[in-house]
Amino acid sequence: MDIELFNFDLPEELIAQKPSEKRDECRLLAINREARTYEDTTFHHILSYLKKGDVLVRNNTRVIPARLYGVKEDTGGKIELLLLKDLGDDTWECLVGNAHSVKVGSFSSFGKGKLRAQCVKVLPEGIRHMKFIYEGIFLERLEELGEMPLPPYIHERTSKKEDYQTVYAKVPGSSAAPTAGFHFTPELLDEVEKLGVKIVDITLDIGLGTFRPVQVQDTKDHVMHSETYSMSEEAARELNAAKKEGRRIIATGTTCVRTLESVYAKYGEFRADSSSTSIFISPGYHYQAVDALITNFHLPKSTLIMLVSAFMGRRFTLECYKHAVEEKYRFFSFGDAMFIYGNYQGDGE
Repeated sequence: MDIELFNFDLPEELIAQKPSEKRDECRLLAINREARTYEDTTFHHILSYLKKGDVLVRNNTRVIPARLYGVKEDTGGKIELLLLKDLGDDTWECLVGNAHSVKVGSFSSFGKGKLRAQCVKVLPEGIRHMKFIYEGIFLERLEELGEMPLPPYIHERTSKKEDYQTVYAKVPGSSAAPTAGFHFTPELLDEVEKLGVKIVDITLDIGLGTFRPVQVQDTKDHVMHSETYSMSEEAARELNAAKKEGRRIIATGTTCVRTLESVYAKYGEFRADSSSTSIFISPGYHYQAVDALITNFHLPKSTLIMLVSAFMGRRFTLECYKHAVEEKYRFFSFGDAMFIYGNYQGDGE
């Protein structure tokens, strides 16, 4: 499909620069994809759309301070690293600024040598494998020297690192947050459970795919970057029971969608699994695992708006986005949310 089919006009002032003062008081567009209707409300009222027996799936990944600023030891020139994926043995896949001069064997220094990195492999598009050298515990060095990797459209630096975490963030490893979960508070999650909704955690470490725009004209030519995920035996058991009993599986965010759909497509059911996925969901894809979706408002022409379009139809998605723009909803990571529910039998168009 032509990427322009997923374009829309977005005034820059609607791009949220900071989180809502109270997370669950952001706005919510509740969308019935079967009836093709939508309703303006606030996120706390998502309770009105949930019911006993639902399974709410959330991504418990924790964002690490993955952006490092330092110097190249051979030239003294500045270097910026964005850590994307832990490859083991203190080696990380990184997106490197000014990457052309970062060759195999070259060293970079951060925090006056508290953390050093040697390039051990060169890949295209500014990607390098960097082996880190340090004393003590790596994540402690990262907490000391790194910055939270806010998306490029957020121009204000957050004063608190926890602003860019979900309240249930647990497993360190992501270069970006699963932002659909930002709207939940501990109190709201307690109310969700009191309704009889089962909460299930999975993990997907968010990497390069979040930062890379689609750079091809035809969506069929786009290749997603691989990201690692993990689903526990307990999570698989709960999800299989829900599927068997016809209870709704609600994904909190596109990362949960990609994990759930990847595992289900792989096995024809949910199973405990730790692997990687490069699944690209766009119109024409038929959902097998997910029945409802909580998500933010996404970038024009992004893989995320394509995923949503596959879930409720491209034309209806753009209609809902047009309404959100007219009503001045806040967009992107720190913005407002949608809850999409109801049956949908279309082809994504």
